[in-house]
Amino acid sequence: MKLRTLVIGLATGAIAGYAAIRTIEALGVARNEPRALAHANGNASTYGRTRRTLAVSDVIRSTAAGLAFAYGPLGTTAARVVSPLPRWARPPAFAALASVAGAVAELPVSIAEGFRIEHRYGLSEQSLKSYTGDWAKSTAIEAVVTALLAALAATLVRRFPRSWPFVATAAAFPLYVLANVIVPVYILPLFNTFERLEGPLEVRLRALASRFGVGDAEILRMDMSRQTRKANAFVAGIARTHRIVLGDTLIDNFSPDEIEFVIAHELGHYVTRDTWRLIVAAEVATGLLLAAVALVDRSADEEETLRIARIAALLGAGTQILRPALAGFSRSREWAADRFALAATNDAQAGAAAFRRLRDQNLAEEDVPGWYEFFFGTHPSLGKRIAELETAS
Repeated sequence: MKLRTLVIGLATGAIAGYAAIRTIEALGVARNEPRALAHANGNASTYGRTRRTLAVSDVIRSTAAGLAFAYGPLGTTAARVVSPLPRWARPPAFAALASVAGAVAELPVSIAEGFRIEHRYGLSEQSLKSYTGDWAKSTAIEAVVTALLAALAATLVRRFPRSWPFVATAAAFPLYVLANVIVPVYILPLFNTFERLEGPLEVRLRALASRFGVGDAEILRMDMSRQTRKANAFVAGIARTHRIVLGDTLIDNFSPDEIEFVIAHELGHYVTRDTWRLIVAAEVATGLLLAAVALVDRSADEEETLRIARIAALLGAGTQILRPALAGFSRSREWAADRFALAATNDAQAGAAAFRRLRDQNLAEEDVPGWYEFFFGTHPSLGKRIAELETAS
């Protein structure tokens, strides 16, 4: 017990100290926003190293924070705050409180590590007011979702004290499906404007989609430039909510041939039903994690609110263990989509040119360290993808 108290104390102190440093930096950004928006002549290598450092730091810090909160005095205090509520209301109230408090504590970190760095490297022109507005919306959405999930988890643990991991795994599948319906239709439009793509480019891309039986797919333009100068396109949703989305930063800076290859790649995800593949992968990961948590969870005698918090913290820690497998699966689907795009367009040169333009516009490294790709890379490195296309040309 003393060792656990010491570890929790050290973790809490380190996290608080880190947050304090970032708060000072964030206040400096807020006071000097025009100067903060000045673009530096950074290169892809420097930007990549910075982002890698922050990614590793974020995983360690978020995992430690989740465990320290759930098992430390802050979690106990939050549980006491919601204790006057009816039993059914305590877990969702606790979860919403923890979610909002965590988001507020993370805001300075987000400003210092997200807003400031993206501006420093010339990758964004979003104002601090707009950035914090998006933060407020995402915080509210996350609090509601977290509260609903906590209420569901508490109900399952209460009604199925021994078999709850299996019941929860079964319940996760429709939730994943529902999320893939709700997010593209109702959540994403809260942050950006989506419009039907029109004109010659739409005709060209619609003809491409029609060749694969998906000519009725929604092809949308998104004002991605509102947040970033980086170019991107993606597929979101399932069934009739499936959408192929092009950022305006892609449309305005890429040639029609390059755009066609990029969208052929996204069509590859659409045609091969990668969204469903990812849902199944998430379901398998959820089942494994819940089973593992049930084996190590020793909080059955704890107050119900704290028990749910501790299960969630263990799930968060366990997710990091499965990160390489999930990232590897995602990379395999990206390779498959590249092969689909090459077969669909028969234009390897346009594909290689598109990836080079992505490299330059997004300030991306062609190659990243192997360890980083193994743990964090959801996409193969651009260097590998370009080399593959050059070989095929």
